[in-house]
Amino acid sequence: MSEPSARVRVTGPPRRRAQDVRAAGTREIDAETALGEVFMRSLLREQLSLALRVLAALALTVGLLPLLFHVFPGLGDVRVGPVPVAWLLLGVLTYPWLVLLGWIYVRRAEHNERDFADLVGSVDE
Repeated sequence: MSEPSARVRVTGPPRRRAQDVRAAGTREIDAETALGEVFMRSLLREQLSLALRVLAALALTVGLLPLLFHVFPGLGDVRVGPVPVAWLLLGVLTYPWLVLLGWIYVRRAEHNERDFADLVGSVDE
């Protein structure tokens, strides 16, 4: 049997003010200093870049399907079993692709935010 851990008496929340506990980078952002603006600009730039990459992937796949059917009109007559290829591409395969893109976007955006929080928290005064 293991030894019981020492008891700790909790009487309430710490008495320090929230501003004293906050990281220096967070205070820079709240104070809207030049350093805080650099932090925020870097986060916004990274999130915009991610959004544009996901949008480009969507445009190059789903967005070009109408052009594909226009350039190759015979593709509209092709069937896989009883189902036309156009229905498979637009009605079946598009939705899992959108879910995958959304999942990738959310994971990368959260990763960017974690990196940003680590960066802001690691700034020394």
